[in-house]
Amino acid sequence: MSNLAARRCKPSVTKLAQSDATRLLGELPGWQLEGDTLVKTFPFKNYHETMAFVNAIAWIAHREDHHPDLSVGYNKCRVEYSTHSVGGLSENDFICAAKIEAALAV
Repeated sequence: MSNLAARRCKPSVTKLAQSDATRLLGELPGWQLEGDTLVKTFPFKNYHETMAFVNAIAWIAHREDHHPDLSVGYNKCRVEYSTHSVGGLSENDFICAAKIEAALAV
């Protein structure tokens, strides 16, 4: 499990430098940077699995008070993190992405 997954989101954050975002990206398999957004598309077998995943993300988002943009299809979900209040990526984006990865590993 990534060290990021053990951390908690902070209410007050600053925008990450590109070098810091790239370094943190190395801890998140399959995630990519698209401009100032951290993204990953997760494939599933069916709609039921996709919706279970969406509900798990909703729980993480509620607990951390940090919410991604989701695009949901029958057998896939695209997750996009960006911290709107800083106009780009913050450490909170990477923490939540790591928590999603940890939840899937269980």
